[in-house]
Amino acid sequence: MRILLTGGAGFIGRHVHTQLVADGHDVTVLDSLRADVHQQPPVVDELTVADVRDADAVAAALAGVDAVVHLAAKVGLGVDLDDIDDYVSSNSLGTAVLLRQMGRAKINQLVYASSMVVYGEGRYDCARHGVVAPGPRRIADLEEGRFEPPCPYCGEFLSPGLVEEDARLDPRNAYAASKLTGEHLAAAWARETGGRVAALRFHNVYGPGMPRDTPYAGVAALFRSCLERGEAPRVFEDGRQRRDFVHVRDIASAVALAAVADHPEVAAYNVGSGTVHTIADVATELSRAYAGPAPAITGQFRLGDVRHITASSDRIKADLGWKPAYDLTDGIADLVADVSKP
Repeated sequence: MRILLTGGAGFIGRHVHTQLVADGHDVTVLDSLRADVHQQPPVVDELTVADVRDADAVAAALAGVDAVVHLAAKVGLGVDLDDIDDYVSSNSLGTAVLLRQMGRAKINQLVYASSMVVYGEGRYDCARHGVVAPGPRRIADLEEGRFEPPCPYCGEFLSPGLVEEDARLDPRNAYAASKLTGEHLAAAWARETGGRVAALRFHNVYGPGMPRDTPYAGVAALFRSCLERGEAPRVFEDGRQRRDFVHVRDIASAVALAAVADHPEVAAYNVGSGTVHTIADVATELSRAYAGPAPAITGQFRLGDVRHITASSDRIKADLGWKPAYDLTDGIADLVADVSKP
């Protein structure tokens, strides 16, 4: 099958490209090589350097294509409010331009890279009120070190759990809002054209080739950069934030399966390791692997962050037969062994 891979020169994209080629697909890549993602030009076969918002470039790249994997996006949680229009333009408008051209080209298979951030906070249970959705975090609480969200009804302690795909969606920053908008646009496209879309909600992705020294990188990349400078990883809040860290090669295998799967017309899938770790766990594991200084728990916070978000990936395992191959220890060892300079 011939597949157009947007964002295929980026961190995740290069691993997806490798997996798709290994599976026997003919892959062409469209990537803008934007500076906040690519520190140096990557080596990718059949690369068209263009922005996904360029309708003519997208139309040309879609010629002869059977399916599209759409990874191209401005990533991260945002540095400040000045990013908000770039997120909407790069991610929401970019997806809309791609979908319009796919409709014109009568291409009906799409894998859309979404994110766990569409949920906002994860699943929480109150002993008195059952499953509840905590409200927005308050600056006064965070400044006082009260990081755990209380029950919105009784104010008591909540127990975090695994979020499933049918959970309430509550994006809490510009990036999250733009990724959810992309899901909605792709669903509208599928219903209007008879196409099919698999929206893969990636959890915290790490592994070889992670971006370095950029505010848009994930937390594992930021910790690694600190350790490579001989500095302690700086952990926000109290370090007890729960996350699901998934290796980039496991992400690539999920994307490759979704590209050929007979899934429902509009399907959403969590893609996570299925194992809960705290932010401090990851920082500590990296410090040990690098024989570096112990993490520094700073108490700092970002209002757009959520406290806990961990996934149930049972649906993609059941529907597509996917399962992760890496645990955190093996994944961190693979990351430390990486000498590439993305």
